[in-house]
Amino acid sequence: MNQPNNPLHGLSLEKVLTRLVEHYGWNGLYDRIRVNCFANDPSIKSALKFLRKTQWARDKVEALYIETFSS
Repeated sequence: MNQPNNPLHGLSLEKVLTRLVEHYGWNGLYDRIRVNCFANDPSIKSALKFLRKTQWARDKVEALYIETFSS
């Protein structure tokens, strides 16, 4: 299905998270989205595991990505 108006179309959760970490850093991410996996010994792997199980947190990460990188 083609989704030209979806800024996340074709992006994996891992790519979204990696780009946000490169932009904000883990501390900056935690300041914006209060989830422990961004503050306590953060890694892409552990954050992905949490985000895949926790829809509200994933929604916040995706919304922050859109807010940050969509013009």
